[in-house]
Amino acid sequence: MKHFLVGLFVCCATLLFAQQTNDAEYIKNNYSKREVYIPMRDGTKLFTAIYEPKDRSKSYPIMMIRTPYSVAPYGEDKLRPSIGPNMEFAKDGYIFVYQDVRGKYKSEGHFIANRPYIPNKKKGQTDETTDTYDTIDWLVKQLKSNKKVGVWGVSSPGFYASMSLIDAHPNLKAVSPQAPVTDWFLGDDRHHNGAFMLMGSFSFLSSFGKMRDSVGTTHPGGFYAYNTSDGYDFYLKSGPLKNFNKNYLQGKSILWNEMMNNPDYNAYWEERSYTKYLKQVKPEVLVVGGWFDQEDLYGPLKTYEALAKSGKNKLSFVMGPWYHGSWTRGEGRSLGDLDFASNTSNYYREDLELAFFKKHLKNEESKPLAPVSIFVTGSNEWNYLSEWPSKEQVETPLYLQANGGLSFTKPETAETDFAEYTADPSKPVPYTAEKTLMRGFKYMFEDQVFASRRPDVLVFESEVLTEDVKIMGNLQANLFVSTTGTDADYIVKLIDVHPFEKDKPLSDAQILVRGEVMRAKYRNSFSHPEPMQPNQVTQVKFDMQDAAHVFKKGHKIMVQIQSSWFPLVDRNPQKFVNIYEADEADFETHKHRVFFDRQHPSSILLPLIKNNEK
Repeated sequence: MKHFLVGLFVCCATLLFAQQTNDAEYIKNNYSKREVYIPMRDGTKLFTAIYEPKDRSKSYPIMMIRTPYSVAPYGEDKLRPSIGPNMEFAKDGYIFVYQDVRGKYKSEGHFIANRPYIPNKKKGQTDETTDTYDTIDWLVKQLKSNKKVGVWGVSSPGFYASMSLIDAHPNLKAVSPQAPVTDWFLGDDRHHNGAFMLMGSFSFLSSFGKMRDSVGTTHPGGFYAYNTSDGYDFYLKSGPLKNFNKNYLQGKSILWNEMMNNPDYNAYWEERSYTKYLKQVKPEVLVVGGWFDQEDLYGPLKTYEALAKSGKNKLSFVMGPWYHGSWTRGEGRSLGDLDFASNTSNYYREDLELAFFKKHLKNEESKPLAPVSIFVTGSNEWNYLSEWPSKEQVETPLYLQANGGLSFTKPETAETDFAEYTADPSKPVPYTAEKTLMRGFKYMFEDQVFASRRPDVLVFESEVLTEDVKIMGNLQANLFVSTTGTDADYIVKLIDVHPFEKDKPLSDAQILVRGEVMRAKYRNSFSHPEPMQPNQVTQVKFDMQDAAHVFKKGHKIMVQIQSSWFPLVDRNPQKFVNIYEADEADFETHKHRVFFDRQHPSSILLPLIKNNEK
């Protein structure tokens, strides 16, 4: 078996290398590259690489991406190994434009992460919308094209794609924000519901957050050298958050400093949240995201929601069984032991993404694109809807019960009933069973049995399901809790418990469907934190983001509740303080109660589907 697996790996690696070699050869034979500096309205010049088809017998649409991550390789004789959203675009024929955003790599100017949009600009004022507009204006005037432009991007480039929709250039016809960074405090990358995403933020900002020394092709600095492979141990021994600047970053990460200086949802965060400006959008839009996206699940959901609410009727939305950006590569057939029964990424790239841009940039349409294409995990099928969430969904509470029960029946006991656990910040609950230094993505669908056995994790489990339970829409946690401290984090995990099936990979597995954290001091306002009152029952309700999943007949539904998720999320001292300035002495051990009686019916609000819309 070992020799077979080694042989299979070598075979796959050989095929991948051969494909990459073929792609590079295709680009070399069919495209020419040139590099230009495009002037913006304030005189700043942005470095831009342009790949044009050598066949000049016809005109082509323009496909553009703007990125803070470099348009390398630099040099007109050096070509990217793949161009476009995927190589099918290269073979279909487009002009591909790559641009270093303002202040990054070879572009002039000053970089600002998630640069705020400026409404009612004065003459000469710039933001990402004007830089995109000025770039497109130059391209359609200087290049031989069909004058139609498309923009795409994943993650931060997805943010720039979204910004192109605001005050859009008239020649911009189609835009695809994919996992776009949307709100760094409420749900993307840096924070979730006000809780700081420590592991991903430190690893990313220790490098990306540094200010560059000069315009050039190199990055200002590498990632921090941890000198260990045990992330849990590293972050725990590092102590309070303020130690990271003192001991590791030395104040050189501009973005880390900005995070630490803005602990609450203030103007800094508000002005970087652009969805309120997604109104009267003229280009066609394809919003894309993945259900297992460890970084930006929030972004595509909220971007689509804002566009839909604005009345945008030429709008497409795709959510598949992918982690961050994985729809751009590979087959998308599986993740770990989860088998999705089809090559979902191939299908997306060829039948959805390419079809979208061909229709709106080339007037070529093979078959209509559904307004909403949703992959439903559990049942492993695509559902095609008219809107998201499904208009068939009914918000239904799934109630916590005594003795670790879970059901759709509301608790009827008049007496106060609760479960209790003790949370010690010096022994936080790990977010994964893996010994790992990097956050990774596997925790998004990991077996949660490692957490269920801890005394500081509450477990609630349904009876064996006698029929399928399908959810499609937004999840909300609605808890009634008390604590002996003055602050707390509450992590709620919705889990699909698979039955015992001998020799099956998912036998007895507790597969995470959705997990989310809430920092309790923000329960009433993300801008104005309030302490918890010790031993007082308090309602804590929060967004757990969306899901599309079927809990199959014979499975069980589980909910786990805990007060740490480390080091994915920073430790809450459980004391009402500015956590970014907290000392070691501020971290306290406290008891937490979760209530489930008639007066305090803690629940998870599920978007149940009664009638399937496909």
